[in-house]
Amino acid sequence: MGRLAGFRYRQIISKLKRLGFQFDRHAAGSHEIWYNPATNRYTTIPNHPGDMPEGTLRAILKQAGVEPDAFLDI
Repeated sequence: MGRLAGFRYRQIISKLKRLGFQFDRHAAGSHEIWYNPATNRYTTIPNHPGDMPEGTLRAILKQAGVEPDAFLDI
């Protein structure tokens, strides 16, 4: 299990909010689009129960332009 394993939707959203992201709109199914006005970056986040797969969280962070270390330090 990697360092980014075991995070749930609410934990991820909380950290992204502290990084300046805000809810933008709903997408297909149970996905949401979040936007950071300071960096002009968007990211899509699935709102599913249970832990987020580590690969999915890495993709979210890459899309958001957030380094994994910065995400973990918040």
